Amino acid sequence: MRELEPAINALSERVIGAAIEVHRELGPGLLESIYEQALCREMESSGILFERQAAIPVLYKGKPLECSLRLDLIVSQAIIVELKAVDILLPIHEAQLLSYLRLARKPLGLLVNFHSPTLKQGLKRLINSHHSS
Repeated sequence: MRELEPAINALSERVIGAAIEVHRELGPGLLESIYEQALCREMESSGILFERQAAIPVLYKGKPLECSLRLDLIVSQAIIVELKAVDILLPIHEAQLLSYLRLARKPLGLLVNFHSPTLKQGLKRLINSHHSS
């Protein structure tokens, strides 16, 4: 497995801590958009830089398509955070995030499901094995 820069690992821990705080405060059962707003507020108060609903162009055979990806959050231009509010994370959710990582050329992704009884159960950390530093 590919090693990540220590700074990216440390940053991912801070983002996970912010998500745990949101889950602790709000609990499961709300809409994804509410969790997104709350996580943004938590990260802002923690001094974590991020972009919300970032548009990423999609290239097909080297040429841009007319459509683009909308990513929930990109943290410090390095970590894609994909938020879910579903009963259970499915393999398609991981495949979606891995595609986002590859297309956006980012090294790390966090898949966060706020409907889990504990956030630890609803958290997946995925490394882009195709990313080059």
